[in-house]
Amino acid sequence: MSAPPATRGTVIVEESVRVHHLLDRDSVLGPVLLAPLMIYLAALVGVPLVTVFVYAFSDATTGSESFSFVGLETFQRTLADPVFQGAIRNTIVFTVLSQIIVIVLATILGFVMSADFKGKWIVRFLILLPWTTPVALSALAWLWMLDSLFSPFNWILGQLHAVPIGTPVAWLGENNLAVGSVVALQAWRTMPLAAVILMAGLTSIPPELNEQAEVDGAGFWRRLFDITFPLLAPIMMVAILFGIVATFTDMAAVYILTHGGPGNATQVLASWSFYTGIQGGSLAQGAAIGVFMFPVLVGVCILMLRRASGVEVT
Repeated sequence: MSAPPATRGTVIVEESVRVHHLLDRDSVLGPVLLAPLMIYLAALVGVPLVTVFVYAFSDATTGSESFSFVGLETFQRTLADPVFQGAIRNTIVFTVLSQIIVIVLATILGFVMSADFKGKWIVRFLILLPWTTPVALSALAWLWMLDSLFSPFNWILGQLHAVPIGTPVAWLGENNLAVGSVVALQAWRTMPLAAVILMAGLTSIPPELNEQAEVDGAGFWRRLFDITFPLLAPIMMVAILFGIVATFTDMAAVYILTHGGPGNATQVLASWSFYTGIQGGSLAQGAAIGVFMFPVLVGVCILMLRRASGVEVT
């Protein structure tokens, strides 16, 4: 015999109240709210990461559905590859050089963006524009600007009489110029984020410190090196670490500008992993190349989280 409507309504209300009180507990509400994120990370990050490690210890190729585990043989073959050795060197050189440029220019831009002047919103918009532009679109714009025949840089150099007018400069056809072009693009892309981070750090410094130092007779440079830079150092470290991750893992700049050329002079780990694993068909070796980036990124992420957790904003 079914329960009367009033009884069923009471049961529903009691169940709702029970669920409501259950969600009031932190031990229950926290996992419920984190569950979608954890599912997302497991599906789109965890599964591919595990797959990469499995492939790296195998002989998997795109031409075969089956594969067998070969231990460290794939890693040994990868380490003996001269292109891989050059890719490691290029990845480190590109990352270090671009971040040196970024931290110098971003510091200057941070001071400009934190200053109070007329039209500062337009200046901030122009500085942030490279960061908001999709990487493929920005790389294509640089590809046009570095064209050996139609490059505006060639015209500027010709007007300055740095090169004969009408003389094409092979920005992407010579090793040193191609390396400099990739470094410039990487620095141009990551500089706005570093500038925003440093601007936030500068605005968090109490103005009373500089005012008191100025009253005590400290000049601009003394205040800059004794007050501003020491307080800005933790924020600067966070900006550098974000830039390292963005540059170390990026392949779009190399893929669009130079395709790793000329003669693999600009090949980096991310691009060589793609060329070897996807275009070359050797999934195992491509995965092994990608695995070599993993410990570096883990170390950088640990440093980033430690430095970020230690930053205090006043």
